[in-house]
Amino acid sequence: MATGAAAALLGAGCDNNPWPKGEAATNTMFSGVIESSPRHLDSTASYWNNDTPFTFQIYEPLYGYHYLKRPFELIPKSAAAVARPRYVDKHGQPLPADAPAELVAESIYDVPIRPGMRYQPHPAFAVDAQGRHRYHTGNPIRPGALGKRRTPLDFEHTGTREVVAEDFVYALKRQATTRITAPIFSVFAEYLVGLREYGELIKREDAALRRGLDPASPDKPFLDFRRWPLAGASAPGKHLLRMRIKGKYPQWSYWMSMTFSAPVPWEADAFYTQPGMAEVGLSADTWPVGSGPYMMTEYIKDRRHVMVRNPNFRSDLYPCEGEPADEAAGWLADCGKPMPFIDRMVFTVEREALPRQGKFRQGFYDVEVFERVDTGMEYLVGMQDSEEVRREYLDKGFRLDRRSDVNSYFIAFNMLDPVVGDGPEGPSGPAAQRERNRKLRQAISIAIDWEEYSKVFPKKAGQTAMGPLPPGIKGSREGTPEGVNPVTHRLVDGQAQRRPIEEARRLMAEAGYPDGRDARTGKPLVLNYDVYYPPTPERKPEIDWVVRQFNKIDIQVEVRATDNNQFQDKVRKGQYQVFWLGWLADYPDPENFLFLMTTSAGKTKYDGENTSNYANPEYDRLFDRMKVLPDGPERQQVIDQMVAIVQRDAPWTMGFFPWSSAAAQPWVYNFKPAILVRDHGRYLRLDVPQRLAAMATWNHPVWWPLALLGAAVVALWLGARRQLKRRERTNARGEVLA
Repeated sequence: MATGAAAALLGAGCDNNPWPKGEAATNTMFSGVIESSPRHLDSTASYWNNDTPFTFQIYEPLYGYHYLKRPFELIPKSAAAVARPRYVDKHGQPLPADAPAELVAESIYDVPIRPGMRYQPHPAFAVDAQGRHRYHTGNPIRPGALGKRRTPLDFEHTGTREVVAEDFVYALKRQATTRITAPIFSVFAEYLVGLREYGELIKREDAALRRGLDPASPDKPFLDFRRWPLAGASAPGKHLLRMRIKGKYPQWSYWMSMTFSAPVPWEADAFYTQPGMAEVGLSADTWPVGSGPYMMTEYIKDRRHVMVRNPNFRSDLYPCEGEPADEAAGWLADCGKPMPFIDRMVFTVEREALPRQGKFRQGFYDVEVFERVDTGMEYLVGMQDSEEVRREYLDKGFRLDRRSDVNSYFIAFNMLDPVVGDGPEGPSGPAAQRERNRKLRQAISIAIDWEEYSKVFPKKAGQTAMGPLPPGIKGSREGTPEGVNPVTHRLVDGQAQRRPIEEARRLMAEAGYPDGRDARTGKPLVLNYDVYYPPTPERKPEIDWVVRQFNKIDIQVEVRATDNNQFQDKVRKGQYQVFWLGWLADYPDPENFLFLMTTSAGKTKYDGENTSNYANPEYDRLFDRMKVLPDGPERQQVIDQMVAIVQRDAPWTMGFFPWSSAAAQPWVYNFKPAILVRDHGRYLRLDVPQRLAAMATWNHPVWWPLALLGAAVVALWLGARRQLKRRERTNARGEVLA
């Protein structure tokens, strides 16, 4: 027992640096990952925020956003220039740039590709002296011959090659894959000429390839998309990509800023489809192959991920322009210098916030959470609550700028559910039942008090949402009298005020649930509430708060907290009712939020991003009109009509638009976080000596436990010595001898 106490006390006086000795002295950035590893790193499948710290550093899409300029400006990345479309009519005849949308049959994008770009070193590109691939096609890996190789780094040989236009064609074709989830296929198929038909072709061809094989086997033959041409994507030249888009769709360029448009080498597919690869986790989902500034070198699921500088990355220089205040902020000091600045990035998965925040406060994390723009709120609120905390954070120089951004959080309903939605038949179901369920959703939308949420959880506070469009997105009416949601709020003295709970109770009765009980059966109304995170100590108060909101109108809630993978499985199967979700803008256009409620983007039926499975023909009609209109009064009018429809139908409770404030250390330079700029790893620069000095100052060894230990040891020794002497002076009868 004494030995255990001594060990504990000794530990209190030791260095608490969590990184291997000497690692903090290298040009390595350390950051946390919230709760779990990325879901997908394959550029075709990746569409989740936890993926982006890796995908946007490893892949390089055609376009991106200027790092410093606001409003956001598209700039070329793997493309040599941002291409302007040319329009043709149904006869293939050219049209002027201002041609009305109804005359445009196709928009043709000819995108020049940067010459000389090369992929990261990878065994998929390794060739022998005869030019044959060492590990696939000409020399395939035989079943059982993989041995102990578990990562691409375990192979003896690697290679590379130039990125060419055909790789972008391959990436677009691959959206039709049947092998992995392709969340954006339904969107791309709506616009890219021939992609929907191509998807049907690939289904047939893949079925033929796998005929006679064990369907349960993870090994599948190589599905080589080069074999089948796609009308809407071609490469007229080695460095020229041509895309044919149906009609007039100005937002197509925004989609090309996402990793779906990053080049995919066919060699990677050929390499990863070989026997034994899937079984040991060798896939693009874990070990992506890209041409971006970084490459994955360590992947320990739900524990640790490491990326290092890609030695084959192209020349890329830090920008020399920005907003007027950027120069004073120091964001132009690295003008014209080659990027990336950081050699290595280490990400540690943290399931709970307190350990992650503790490491940041001690200087062990450079950026608390690399891809999040809300973690700084925790520190800003802490500074308001405590003068001691405020002094600490100011003295340490944490970067905690607060700003608005383009994201939202909300509670919503599965519209395929017969209790809270329209049922499996959707808008064609019984009108009376749909109206009752609409009133139920409206009642819940009133009861969930998002203004209260921001007061109870100030670290996650934001502006209560009246509709789906956050401030900063064109077409948003947030913060104006015209934007007030008439279902949940009313104007009082020019201010939006949440409707009283009595109105929600009235709607409950009209929906057939007076006092929270079914008017026909008398049974209490019980709803399932799904969240995609475990009920950790810091998350449980939020879950309890949501339960209390439903209880205000006598609805009982069954909380089903899962991890993200389990949640996604539920929504694909439609086995859910009420859920919490968030959305970060992919591009700065209202379409990117309004498409989340279009029928064709339904999650359960079409594997899209409409997780509520909302379907309304009039909304769809207006959406099709809105997306081709230029910004202006006509487009605003259509947007207003769409927002009014979803306010009334209430597939979402609308939720709130959170304030944005990321958290970084003072030695992290060029830190200007924004949701839309996700390839920021290349821009960040570390002052390593400054980090080491701060870590030494902030983490003095605690010596008082050692002094206490010494005193305890001396006391024990003196006590033992006295006891021994007493025994020596005592006879067998217990008498003390003189």
